[in-house]
Amino acid sequence: MFQPHTSYARNGDVNIAYQVIGDGPLDLLFIPPFVSHLDLYWASPEIAAFLRRLASFSRLIVFDKRGTGLSDPVAEVGTLEDRMEDARAVLDACDSRRTALFGLSEGGPMSLLFAATYPERTIALVMFGSYARLLTAEGYFREFRIPFQERLDAFRDAIENHWGEGTMMAMFMPSAAENAYALRGFGTFERAAASPAMVLAQQRFGEELDVRQTLPIISMPTLVMHRTDDVVPVEFGRYIAGNVPGARFKELSGDDHLPWDGDSHAVLEEAEEFLTGVRHGAEPDRMLATVLFTDIAGSTERAAKLGDERWRRLLESHDELVRRRLTAFRGREIKTLGDGFLATFDGPGRAIRCACAIREDVGELGVDVRVGVHTGECEMIGTDIGGMAVHIGARVMSRAAPGEVLVTGAVRDLVVGSGIEFADRGTHSLKGVPGEWQLLEVAAERADPERVVAVPATDNRLSPNGTLVTKGDRTALQVARRAPGVARLLSRALALKR
Repeated sequence: MFQPHTSYARNGDVNIAYQVIGDGPLDLLFIPPFVSHLDLYWASPEIAAFLRRLASFSRLIVFDKRGTGLSDPVAEVGTLEDRMEDARAVLDACDSRRTALFGLSEGGPMSLLFAATYPERTIALVMFGSYARLLTAEGYFREFRIPFQERLDAFRDAIENHWGEGTMMAMFMPSAAENAYALRGFGTFERAAASPAMVLAQQRFGEELDVRQTLPIISMPTLVMHRTDDVVPVEFGRYIAGNVPGARFKELSGDDHLPWDGDSHAVLEEAEEFLTGVRHGAEPDRMLATVLFTDIAGSTERAAKLGDERWRRLLESHDELVRRRLTAFRGREIKTLGDGFLATFDGPGRAIRCACAIREDVGELGVDVRVGVHTGECEMIGTDIGGMAVHIGARVMSRAAPGEVLVTGAVRDLVVGSGIEFADRGTHSLKGVPGEWQLLEVAAERADPERVVAVPATDNRLSPNGTLVTKGDRTALQVARRAPGVARLLSRALALKR
């Protein structure tokens, strides 16, 4: 995985971590939201792809604010001026004399102040999901004070009582909130990005910010982007654009607060055209694929019951069994996600049969898995994949019951005539996915007759090469792993019985 070099810029006694990506003619300083972590940015395919696209037309400079991520821990958050000087120290260390700014969320007020204070160093300003003041006030959106106050109260509760659990994902990334893998990853990001005490201080700091008086002073070209149903009201973005002379406002559809979630391409295209005058970003490589998501049901409770060591051994056995089946059915492992897998197949029939085999194999470990399968157009992001088809596959898996293989109607339609049977589970709304989706449970399957050993269905099981074997064969295989000599004798006995 691509990982840029991390350097440090010094502002007084504080070291600020930063990275430089790309070598375009335009310097672009990315000012992060209230917490960030440079290393974990690159562990997320969505964030990494977003930053790489920005770096495709700029020399992109990213950094962690003081007290967060890889920068020095500090006793206090500091003032807005302190943070602005941290950004200037980073630019000086990069020998960047004139730069465009990309201010995201809580990074927006600092971007506005920097642009007003250092116009000679700022050539353009891009804002996303941001504000000049977060709290409503007399003459400043007093009319929606009560509903927005409820959002702030939920935000404070998540910080004070649930930091590190990933619960804030439902507010910031609603399109991915039902993805158990993403939830665990977001919790890890929270814990690494800032301590509970620091993030609480950051939250209080953010509520005190008010840079409305700087807006009329800003003289450089400014683009303000905001999604219609963002947790930060879109009116805040309109206010900035309406008070910065000549600013352009672009309202985008969606409810994700972070630009790399939802329709990230629209954000990137608007930013690129605004900063460079053209949109030369190439469309990502796309292909039709069947995506398969697996997840161990009740993993948290099981891990607590077994203890760390036994749970680790169980996961190792689970992973080995899943990888054997992926190999047997020509699946491509994309990545592991905690206690599950994401894989792709070039045909939905193999994906379904692989899913059923995995379910049976790990069942012998005393483990139930949930599996979701969907076929659609995927974006190829290096060795990873993305796109709506991946999101749909994850949502389908989250709807599956323990021990259930659940597929979309698109998958069912593609395996007509295969002998695979389904039970209708009705139509469902999938979080962040337009429309209603028919979901079906894999009820039964008939494998390729040329690869089937004719035995009663209750005694059948798929072997590692995709064929069916009997219960007696399974016994022989299990014994062979433990005592090869005994296995030879048992195989002779089985042969005589046949």
